[in-house]
Amino acid sequence: MNILTMSNTFTPHVGGVARSLERFCAEFRALGHRDLVVAPTFEDMPEHEVDVVRIPAIQHFNGSDFSVRLPIPALLFPQLEKFKPDIVHAHHPFLLGDTALRIAALHQIPHVFTHHTLYEQYTHYVPGDSEALKRFVIELSTGYANLCDGVIAPSESIAALLQKRGVTTPVTVIPTGVGHAWFVPQDGMALRENLGIPKEAFLLGHVGRLAPEKNLGFLTDAVIHFIQQHKTAHFLVAGTGPSESAMRDRFEKTGLADRYHQIGQVALETLVRAYNAMDVFVFASQSETQGMVLTEAMAAGSPVVAVDASGVREVVEDGVNGRLLSEEAVEPFSSAITWLFGLSPAKRRALQAAARETADRFSITRSTDRVLKLYADLIAQVQVKQEIEGSHWLSILPLIETEWDLWVNRAHALQSALHEEKGNRTQEA
Repeated sequence: MNILTMSNTFTPHVGGVARSLERFCAEFRALGHRDLVVAPTFEDMPEHEVDVVRIPAIQHFNGSDFSVRLPIPALLFPQLEKFKPDIVHAHHPFLLGDTALRIAALHQIPHVFTHHTLYEQYTHYVPGDSEALKRFVIELSTGYANLCDGVIAPSESIAALLQKRGVTTPVTVIPTGVGHAWFVPQDGMALRENLGIPKEAFLLGHVGRLAPEKNLGFLTDAVIHFIQQHKTAHFLVAGTGPSESAMRDRFEKTGLADRYHQIGQVALETLVRAYNAMDVFVFASQSETQGMVLTEAMAAGSPVVAVDASGVREVVEDGVNGRLLSEEAVEPFSSAITWLFGLSPAKRRALQAAARETADRFSITRSTDRVLKLYADLIAQVQVKQEIEGSHWLSILPLIETEWDLWVNRAHALQSALHEEKGNRTQEA
């Protein structure tokens, strides 16, 4: 099968979407499928990439670590003619997402969209952030989903939310699976020694893109509250992003800099060792669509303390493989960590075993099989439709209809945003 993957983020960008794509691509290719990735350029990307087409892009859009692609070069389309995709899979509803729809229409192939992100949580990266803008991106992504042949939701929570928002395209729940490497035990104590973390320390850990939408201000305060009461506690953070200096500064101002360890973006082997070094993984984001880092931590046997949110509640079972908090408050979060800290060795081992069992249910092998089955089903449906509607004129119509549908979707989203803005002004008056 020839799979065309189109995304506005890809390696070396640090983030859930890029990691999800990298993981699925590796699995597809290992099974003998060809996966051509179309993505923007990023700083420090590999010089030689196989089956990756890079689109020129503006780096660090509005102070973020995202790239925004420039107009699609004409070179892409001859490459696609040669590649002959069987299916196109978009991972964003705008920029390259629009292009994905056009390509699917032009080649008369199915178009799948994975709704990775709660886009309204990211509008602070755009000038003029407002409630109207949030409404615009919600309507835009909902309308886009309804232009696709199939939609993938990474969790049951997101599937329910999409249907509530008006997505009528069939939605299939398929999380990004845990990669095989996470289940391989690594020497976490060696990493502790390298970082100057005592072997007997109770180590809290966090992995991810360090950005405002990840609720890291609250998480930092909750961790500090715990560490101030427990002299053996340390905090290990792996990742990069615009919030990293703020987190470090907070620990320095409270006199806890020596118990804060930030290792930045690291290679896979080091990251696995970091997970293995942790006694508990802490997480407070409310903007997730799935719990990728949660299942990775659990694969290494680390219980999780997290705030209840979409993508989190499907992974964390309170009292079974960690603690799931119904409210975002510093003291309850700190108390949940204290509960784990006070467990007997036998009870802690039971939590670790339950965490590993949870991760096994989210393996990449299972997720890949489900994605490939969805692809095959949609390709079969399109082939039947083509046999019924086979004519040259009818083959051009999908492209014309797609362009019209894209403009209708943008107009509808804009109208909803303007209505929201008008309502806000009326209330203020």
